[in-house]
Amino acid sequence: MSQAYAVVAVTVVVLATVLIGGFGLRISRTTSDFYVASRTVGPRLNAAAISGEYLSAASFLGIAGLVLVHGPDMLWYPVGYTAGYLVLLLFVAAPLRRSGAYTLPDFAEGRLESQTVRRLVSAFVIGAGWLYLVPQLQGAGLTLAILTGAPDWLGPAIVATVVVLAVAAGGMRSITFVQAFQYWLKLTALLVPALFLVLAWQHDGRPHIPAGAPAAVPALAIAGSLGRADHPLYATYGLIVATFLGTMGLPHVVVRFYTSPDGRSARRTTVVVLALIGVFYLLPPVYGALGRLYASELSLTGDADAAVLLLPGRLIGGTGGDLLGALVAGGAFAAFLSTASGLTMAVAGVLTQESRGVRHFRLATLLAMAIPLAGALLTTGVPVADAVGMAFAVSASSFCPLLVLGIWWRRLTPPGAVAGLLLGGGSALIAVSVTMSGAVPPGWAHTLLAWPAVWSVPVGFLAMVLVSLATPARIPAGTHAAMTRFHLPEALR
Repeated sequence: MSQAYAVVAVTVVVLATVLIGGFGLRISRTTSDFYVASRTVGPRLNAAAISGEYLSAASFLGIAGLVLVHGPDMLWYPVGYTAGYLVLLLFVAAPLRRSGAYTLPDFAEGRLESQTVRRLVSAFVIGAGWLYLVPQLQGAGLTLAILTGAPDWLGPAIVATVVVLAVAAGGMRSITFVQAFQYWLKLTALLVPALFLVLAWQHDGRPHIPAGAPAAVPALAIAGSLGRADHPLYATYGLIVATFLGTMGLPHVVVRFYTSPDGRSARRTTVVVLALIGVFYLLPPVYGALGRLYASELSLTGDADAAVLLLPGRLIGGTGGDLLGALVAGGAFAAFLSTASGLTMAVAGVLTQESRGVRHFRLATLLAMAIPLAGALLTTGVPVADAVGMAFAVSASSFCPLLVLGIWWRRLTPPGAVAGLLLGGGSALIAVSVTMSGAVPPGWAHTLLAWPAVWSVPVGFLAMVLVSLATPARIPAGTHAAMTRFHLPEALR
C-alpha cells in the first residue's frame, strides 16, 4: 500500500472527526447535553453511535486475522460480541433508561442508596475504561507504524488529542454524531473493498479456500494474545461467557442507553444495534478466508491482523489497490477513534459525578485520557487482546450481576452488592493479572486463571445473592419505588 495514500486517508478521518465534533459543540448548550445529549437521541442515530464505538479495531482487523490463522472455527468469536446485545435487550436496556441515571454509579446509588456501593462501582468503571483504552491507543500506534512507518508514539498521541478535542468540545452530543459517522465509515471501508476482492477471486478461477490451519500456531491465539489456552474448549467457553455477559457492563456501551428518550426507545435502539453489528460482522470473515489463500504467510510472522490492510494491494494492485487499501486504513483508524471516544466519555462522566459542571467535565476528559495514554506508552509489551479480554471478564463478573439483580431482584442489599463486586469482579481482575505476569506454569491452574469468566461470573452472582439473603434488614427503603420506576413504562407513571 502506498504510504502517501494511507497518510491522506488517516488525515481525512481525523479532520472529519474534528469537524463533526465541532458541529456537536454548536448545539451543546446545557450540562445535560454534555452528559446524556439531553436524552433526545433517537433509536437509529443512537444505534449507529453504539455500533461505531463498540466495533473497535479488534473487530475491524482481528476477526479476519483469526479466520486466516484458524479457519471457520473462529467464527464463534463475533457471535459472543453480538449476542451480548440480546442480553441487553431482554434484561437491561429499558429499565436502565427508566432509572434516570447519568452513569452506572448513579444507577447503583439510586437502586441501593449506598455511597459505598457507588464508590466501588465508580472504581470498577474507571478501571475497566482505562483497561480498554490502553489497547486502543497501542493499536493505533502499531497500525500507523505499519501503514506509514511513523514512530510508535505518534498513533496514540493523535488518537488522544482528537478524542479529547471531540469529547471536551461537545460531550455526548458531539461524540454521538462522530460515532455514528464512524460506524458507516467502517462499514463502507470493509464492504466496498470486499466486493472488489470477491470479484478478483472469481476472476482468478475461484480457487479453493483451504479448511486446515495454514501454519502451526497456538490453538487459541486471539489477535496477538499470549496463546495461553492449555485446554482450548474451556478457554473457548471462557471467552464466550466474557463477551456474552461483559457487553452489558462496558461503561462506554451502558452510558449510551441513558441518551434515549424513554425505555421503549432504548429497546428499539438495541434491536437496531443487533442488525447493524450483525451486518458488519459478515465482512471480516471474507477477508480472513481470502487471506488464507493470498496472505497465508502472515500467520507465520504473527501479522495476521494486517490481512485486511494488505489484501487490496495483493489482489487488485495498482492505483485501484492503493485506493481501496487507503479506504481500509481510514476505517481502521476510525475504529480506534470511535471506541476511544466512548470510553473517554464514560470515564470522564464518572470522574465528575460529584460536580455536574461542563468545566469540570472538560478537565476530567484530560485526566480520563492522560492515564491510559501514559500506560500505552510505557507498557508496550502487554498484548492488546489480553487487555481487552481483561476488560470484558471484569465487566461480566462485576457489572452483569449488579445490573441483572439490581433490576430484577427486590432483595438485593448494599452488602450483597459489595460482596459480589469484590469477589466476582475483583477475582477476575486478579486472575487475569496473575496470568499475564507469567507467575503460573501451564496446566489447569493456568487456564482457570487466564479465562476466569466461567467461574468468576457465578461467584459474583452467588456472593450477591447469599450475602443479600443474610442481610434482609439492609434492603433499601426505596426499593419498591425504584423497581416501579424500572419496570413501568413512562406513560403509566
